This record gives sequence, C-alpha cells and structure tokens, in this order.
Amino acid sequence: MDLKESPSEGSLQPSSIHIFANTSTLHGIRHIFVYGPMTIRRVLWAVAFVGSLGLLLVESSERVSYYLSYQHVTKVDEVVAQSLVFPAVTLCNLNGFRFSRLTTNDLYHAGELLALLDVNLQIPDPHLADPTVLEALRQKANFKHYKPKQFSMLEFLHRVGHDLKDMMLYCKFKGQECGHQDFTTVFTKYGKCYMFNSGEDGKPLLTTVKGGTGNGLEIMLDIQQDEYLPIWGETEETTFEAGVKVQIHSQSEPPFIQELGFGVAPGFQTFVATQEQRLTYLPPPWGECRSSEMGLDFFPVYSITACRIDCETRYIVENCNCRMVHMPGDAPFCTPEQHKECAEPALGSAHSDALCPPPQSRTHTHLDTLRVPTLDVNSHLPQQLTVSEASAGKNLTVLSSTPLHHQMSFEGKATEKVRGYQNHTAGDIGGQMGLFIGASILTILELFDYIYELIKEKLLDLLGKEEDEGSHDENVSTCDTMPNHSETISHTVNVPLQTALGTLEEIAC
Repeated sequence: MDLKESPSEGSLQPSSIHIFANTSTLHGIRHIFVYGPMTIRRVLWAVAFVGSLGLLLVESSERVSYYLSYQHVTKVDEVVAQSLVFPAVTLCNLNGFRFSRLTTNDLYHAGELLALLDVNLQIPDPHLADPTVLEALRQKANFKHYKPKQFSMLEFLHRVGHDLKDMMLYCKFKGQECGHQDFTTVFTKYGKCYMFNSGEDGKPLLTTVKGGTGNGLEIMLDIQQDEYLPIWGETEETTFEAGVKVQIHSQSEPPFIQELGFGVAPGFQTFVATQEQRLTYLPPPWGECRSSEMGLDFFPVYSITACRIDCETRYIVENCNCRMVHMPGDAPFCTPEQHKECAEPALGSAHSDALCPPPQSRTHTHLDTLRVPTLDVNSHLPQQLTVSEASAGKNLTVLSSTPLHHQMSFEGKATEKVRGYQNHTAGDIGGQMGLFIGASILTILELFDYIYELIKEKLLDLLGKEEDEGSHDENVSTCDTMPNHSETISHTVNVPLQTALGTLEEIAC
C-alpha cells in the first residue's frame, strides 16, 4: 500500500517567466530569461534593457511634465464682415448733481454727503465760496422751522442729474439726425447717465457697413459747467474735473464707466476709433475663463463688468443691508447716511477684480483730439447752437465714434489645441517606448495578460492545497477501529522476542 503520493515532475506553466520572455514582443527580455546558468551575455543584455527602460522613464516623465505645464498657442484670425453691430456708447457728465435743482429737503438729507454742509448742517468755510453761490446755498440751507420730507436716492439722482435733452446740441449717426430719444437712461457710479444703441425698450440694434469718419456716432454736448456743485471738500460724490466720461462696450455688457471709461474734455473734439475683438479662452487648467452662457445672480450673460457689479452688489447688501442706485437687485436703496458711513467704505474694500476671469469679447479704442471751436466760428456758434461765445470753449465738446475698419479679430482656439496637445503627448510617449524597448500598446496588453495568468496560477495552487488538507483530515477522522488480535485469541501464543512493530490498528491507521 502506497501511504504517500510521489510528487509529480514540475512542468512549465503558461505563467512561467521563461515562456513569457520567449513569446513576448518586448525586445531584449528573451535574451535575459533563458535556461541555464547566468552568463556574461545575459548580464550585458540585462544592463542594456534596464538602461533603455531608464531612458524611457526619463523621456516620458519629461513629456508628462511638459503636458502638465498646459502650454497653448494663441491664434489670431481677421474675418471681413458684411456688417457689424454698432457698440453701445455710454456717457456721463462728471458732475452728477445740478446745483440749481437742489432743494432744501435735498440738503437736509444729503448735504453732508455732497460736502456742501457739515454734520451740523452748517456751511463749512463760507469765506471760500463765491458770494452768489454762497447766498443761494444759504437760502436753500435755511432749516429754521423746517419739517423734513421723505427722501429717495433714486428720485434724487434722477431729478438733479443732468438732462441729456438740455445737454445735447446736435446728434448724428451715419449722417442721419438723432436725438435724446435715441438714448436710454442708466445709472452708474457717476449718477444719471445715458446709453446710445442699448437695444432696450424694443429698439433695434444699429449696424454699420463700413468704417471711417461719418459712419458712426457724432454728438456735440454742452456740459453745463455753471451747474457744477461748489467744492468745499473732496468726496466720492464731487469732482474737480469738468467734462464727460464715455465708455464704448457691447450691449450684453453693463457699463463700468468709473474704471473703463475715458474722458472727453470741453473745448475739444475727440475722435474715437473702435475695433471689436472676440476672444475664445481655453478652459482650466489651460486658462482661466468663465463661459458666457453661465449667468450671474443679476445678469443673464457673463462679462467681467457684470461679474464685478454682481460681486459688489452682493457685498454691499450683505454688509450694509442696502444697495447703491446703480446696483441691480431688489434690496432697498441706501439712505445718504448708509451711503456715506457704510456703502462707500465697503465698496472701497471690495476686491471684485480678483474674482472675475477675463471677458470673452472686448472693444479696443483709439483716441485723437482736436481743438473746438476755432476762432473763426466762435462768433457763428451763438446763432447756430444757442450758446454764448464766452461759454463755447468752456462747455462745448464733440464726440465722434466710428469703426476703425470693417473687420473682426478672433483670438484663440480652445478645443482643437487642447486635444492636439493631448494627442502629441500620447504620441511622444508611444514613440519613446518603441525606440528604447520596442514596446507598443499590444506589449502592454501582454504584460497584463502575464500578470493575470500569474495571479490565477497562485490562486489555483492556494485553493488546491486547501482542498488536499481538508480531504486528509476527513480520512483520519472517519477511520474505524480494528479489533486487536490479542483480545480475540484466548490461548497463549509464544512469540519470539523482536522489536515491536505496533498493533494492526496502529499500522492500518
């Protein structure tokens, strides 16, 4: 009886490293994993393979690092357009409050905000004021027996702001007459302003078919310096300059004229050449941009100015429980006290520019100025424009805005460039693999297949050992006890003395 199975001779399994080395398409390893003792030839092949593998890792890491640097290429294309939408033109008088329109109730509530009165509602430094202005201010600031009335900042700015109907002397667009009715009233940091070609209130957007002088907007304005507030101190609501602030922008972009506008001085004609440039920014991590379709809390279309106004509005509402007149939303307007004590300091500490990525389109402007009027026409202006000869150089300004040329510039290619860099990186690494170790995608699949066979073999060996141990324990526990011959034989048998071999029961089990 064979009490122990003889071990079977070992055979090469499919997961054997020798079989894999001789059947794989990976170059070099068949010369390393061969039968027999270690030789110099095998050592040299191993050194060559390890060195090639090291060079592959170095080159591949360099290509991965280059890819993770997110390089990109900016491409500029100029496209000739048959017609272009004329941009929106927003203009504001640098003086937001007409002195003649101020009332006693206005000074009672907003006199300190305008720096015309001090905290005690008294005129500060009256010796610095013009006697005529001082007398008019004293009459309006007489609060003896005065009962204050309700005050609204929106109504106040709308009433005391400069009226475009009074400011505009003439207006032409592409040679055709236009007027104040072609402008829409908007509120900015400068107060009451006006926007041309806003596209609001059902008005169609104006277009232009060619560039050059005479194919855009031309307006002459009287800035009404006589209505400017007297200056006793410097505040956010008063200005030392005289003129008009102008911003040229797209219709989907709200005006942010206090930072993006340019000044138009009285006594000069300002020529403004505009060029529209549409940009397509790469998505993160190649760039930092926000899709124009992603609306904000208060604006349906994203732009950098909309983002900043949105951020500033939410910041003011959260900190002051009110909003300025030029801010969107449904929060109550700030009172003059809230405006001076909370809103203005909070607005100065807000950093909305750091939170807003670049815009998707922008308009470039080029400015030139000429003196107006000339000495020869100085005497002709009172008859034509109903202005005095003395005030012509002090109050008149001419703004001419025309397209620079009839082209649009497009910058940037997003999807194509990003996808191209991804393909180049994969191709570079694949080329390095083929150059150094002769590997390809199929070689990688062979490695995975070898690992799979190796794991499967180990698992099968482990499960086989557990089954063998379990069957051996079962045979031992079910072994029946055989009767002992010494117990069944009654007569005595003389057995020669020899080494005891054990009972049959012990031998059988």
